[in-house]
Amino acid sequence: MKKIIIYSVVLFTLLLHACEKDNYDAPQSELTGIISYQGEAIPVSYNDVIFELFEPGWQLRDPITVTVDQDGSYAALLFDADYKALFQANQGPFLAPSDSINITVRGNTTFDIEVLPYYMLRNPNLSVNGRELNATLNVEQVITDDRARDIEHITLYVGKTLFTDTRTAVAHEELSGSEIESLDNVSLQVTVPSLTPEQNYIFARVGLKIAGVEDMIFTPVQRLEL
Repeated sequence: MKKIIIYSVVLFTLLLHACEKDNYDAPQSELTGIISYQGEAIPVSYNDVIFELFEPGWQLRDPITVTVDQDGSYAALLFDADYKALFQANQGPFLAPSDSINITVRGNTTFDIEVLPYYMLRNPNLSVNGRELNATLNVEQVITDDRARDIEHITLYVGKTLFTDTRTAVAHEELSGSEIESLDNVSLQVTVPSLTPEQNYIFARVGLKIAGVEDMIFTPVQRLEL
């Protein structure tokens, strides 16, 4: 009987210790920032562009995947620690640093990640006349050396919600790269179709597809009254 009691106490102690090890506090520190070029956020399509965070010393753990929001921002709840951020190949409409990026998180931390986009969309102007949506913008080619890539197409997208891109558009108008006469004055127009259920506003943005690059770069989403 005495042996049974001793074994029970030992087993209870081991179980208690195991539970204490498993019951870690949840991460409390928020890491936020933007994916930027010269301090300007790079808008993308939602849930498409990611990067990974690694915590040195925990190599056997899976990396933390961070998704870039459509306005170019990101956020993650983390433990205070030193991390390394890494973009996998072919992520985003830009060239990311090839080496990992050191990020120290101590409490709420802001850290912008600078990248080199192939193109930037400048001075977008979207307006509605009746049910005709018009867009004008300038395109800046940032990478002009042997890493440069052509424009596959520039497209004006119309959506019913804030999340407007190739997957959710109810109408679009595409201009192929060969049809662009001048990067300094790009113009597109599309007719807004009847919406079900009916609403008196739309969301719109322009996206640029780079040849050989999956992810597009966009203008910010705009809400426009019909």
